[in-house]
Amino acid sequence: MFLSSKGLLRLSFLEDMMTGLKAKDLMRSEILTVNPDWSIDQLADFFVENSISGGPVTTREDKLIGVVSLTDIVRHSSMPGRDLPREDTSDYYLYGLEPQYSPQELKTFHIENETETRVRDIMTHVIFEVNEDTSIKQVADAMIRGRIHRVFVTKEKKLVGIISALDMLGIIRDM
Repeated sequence: MFLSSKGLLRLSFLEDMMTGLKAKDLMRSEILTVNPDWSIDQLADFFVENSISGGPVTTREDKLIGVVSLTDIVRHSSMPGRDLPREDTSDYYLYGLEPQYSPQELKTFHIENETETRVRDIMTHVIFEVNEDTSIKQVADAMIRGRIHRVFVTKEKKLVGIISALDMLGIIRDM
């Protein structure tokens, strides 16, 4: 691929612009956190309701302990032997109702057991974090090397922001 002198000049300008940007310039400080005790269903609902694909997992004391994403949910759901069904005790209470209701109606009485798997069971414990003064180039390098879609910005071990792959694309779009 050949670049004209005009293309090289523009590339140099973009590099200079990127060099000056820091994590604090791009991070979103409104952070939606995930509770490690949530069920997988609660987590999926949270992602859908907030139109996000992952988030930081924090304790009640706001300590960052991991990250969980749609990839973790998919990985869990494709694992053989996950959440093997328990004996369905709700069928016991349906005994004797067969003469009064059709099989289709009896199915509506079925109680589905919620999965026992919790966020803490599927989350990733490796956390990619940067400080507020980390250059955007270093953030991009960390995301590419780690093959991740979000990094967390911390200050004195406290979560203060998040930068996602979409945030990084926004920089490119706005140039």
